[in-house]
Amino acid sequence: MDQPKSIKITDEKVALAKAEHFCAYQERAQQEVRDKLYEWGLWPDAVEHIISQLIEGNFLNEERFARIYAKSKFNQKAWGRIKIKQGLKLKRIPDVLIKKALLNIDLDDYLASLTHLLQKKAATLTEKNQLKRRYKLQQYAMGRGFEAELILDILKDSEL
Repeated sequence: MDQPKSIKITDEKVALAKAEHFCAYQERAQQEVRDKLYEWGLWPDAVEHIISQLIEGNFLNEERFARIYAKSKFNQKAWGRIKIKQGLKLKRIPDVLIKKALLNIDLDDYLASLTHLLQKKAATLTEKNQLKRRYKLQQYAMGRGFEAELILDILKDSEL
């Protein structure tokens, strides 16, 4: 089978136009764009120059990306703060911006989401032993990135 040919771009202006389209399509982290530019075969000097032009043109904004990433992962995938933080770290977002992004998640919505997640999972469990049942619920919620203390508080207060 033939391997798809990777795109090689040598002209910096063409690369900038493609990178602008790449960033306009969806919010991107700087590292995602940097990786894509290297994938296109550009030299490090050209890559950094294009990144700086994208930032000046407001195509790239790490704070905006972090905010949108945190909000969308929480709303659409019901991820907890820990998992969102790990995802942002993988995208090489600075810790300061990660903290700002996590502060945008409303605590009441966060607790409501965790409660809903636990109730939904509890409905699917067939375990009769109460301790094993609570343990399974706790492990499930921790796997989704929620904090152990919050999980225990909700499990203690509810009859799941």
